Amino acid sequence: MAYKSRGFIQTGGLLKAKIRAATETRGFAETRLLTNWKDIAGPATASICRPVKVSYGKQGFGATLTLLTTGANAPVLQMQLPKILSKVNSIYGYNAISKIKITQTSPIDFEDSFENLEGKENKKVLSEKQIINVETSVKNVSDINLKDALSRLGKNIIIRNNKD
Repeated sequence: MAYKSRGFIQTGGLLKAKIRAATETRGFAETRLLTNWKDIAGPATASICRPVKVSYGKQGFGATLTLLTTGANAPVLQMQLPKILSKVNSIYGYNAISKIKITQTSPIDFEDSFENLEGKENKKVLSEKQIINVETSVKNVSDINLKDALSRLGKNIIIRNNKD
């Protein structure tokens, strides 16, 4: 039996099943809730909390979303729960989440806290010459989104290679 080559496969296609299995152990049927949390909840809310678990009731009607936050941010988050609930349910397309629970303890490591997930700003600044080199190398790309992504990638590679 001859093997038919399919060519290159996107990384997302290879990892999709494994990522889905890992997120389903925490009850996340919709992985976009984790991957796009900053877009769903908004930058201000995402900076003080993150989703850690979705638990389903015995009848399966209405799940509970558990959000991790710190003690000082819990009252602030409590005021935003109705807004968060409507945004989360818009991702699912129906009222899948009926309740949001706030926790200050985590089933995962606190070392990986949401302050660290916010994305560290690059402290190192590129020289004018390095920026011009990156911009000229991507100037022929017609797709603006791809051009921006390649430009960021090039700048990050230069920063990473110039570690002190």
